[in-house]
Amino acid sequence: MIADTQASVDPKEAAQFAALADRWWDAEGPFRPLHRLGPARMRFVVDAVERHFGRPRGVGQLTGLDAIDIGCGGGLVTEPLRRLGARAVGLDVTEENVAAAAAHAASAGLDIDYRLGTAEALAAAGERYDLVVSLEVVEHTPDPNVFLAAAADLVAPGGLLVLSTINRTMKSLALAKIGAEYVLRWLPRGTHDWRKFVKPSEMARPLRDAGLRVERVEGVVYRPLTDEWALDPDTTVNYMLAASRPKSQ
Repeated sequence: MIADTQASVDPKEAAQFAALADRWWDAEGPFRPLHRLGPARMRFVVDAVERHFGRPRGVGQLTGLDAIDIGCGGGLVTEPLRRLGARAVGLDVTEENVAAAAAHAASAGLDIDYRLGTAEALAAAGERYDLVVSLEVVEHTPDPNVFLAAAADLVAPGGLLVLSTINRTMKSLALAKIGAEYVLRWLPRGTHDWRKFVKPSEMARPLRDAGLRVERVEGVVYRPLTDEWALDPDTTVNYMLAASRPKSQ
């Protein structure tokens, strides 16, 4: 079941992911690209936390921080946040994903607060977090500006927002859409709509309008010789962004 539709929720996109909910933790299944991306994505997150909060990387880095993973799916990012010590919330718009995430966390002995809902609803309720994370989500929303504004509103004064998505370039059309879905078959066909990819400037604008300061933008590239993903200055396909809210707000 899909949560009550808000402006940032595409029911078709949500239903597509809900149908695969039992495959989130299959590292060789339809979410294999996210499993492969995982180490590079988390490296960016922990580096951003170290730079912003002055907390060194390692076990317990997020201890005492309230963190939320928006569009958590099966919990591939939420669980690492909890293992690093955060009081972690995982938010998703489908019951199937929330149930799958909660079941996996329980089997791993992890105390995570998984919720069915939208970022807009939580922001309207006045919830705020030290660390807000949303990876590979914005390109699946019908109105990125609405989604990004809500994600920004969830950032507490002095807090940090970390996002990742795919740039809208001819290179990303060739690699992230045609290559990944039709040639290499890393992803099910129809996973992405190239027209919904978001340029870094388009990502930054609503965040700045919401009072955040963009601190860092970095690319994530695939290295075929080593079959791994790595952080890189090249942002023409995949990229990540960190933005912060001043303490005075």
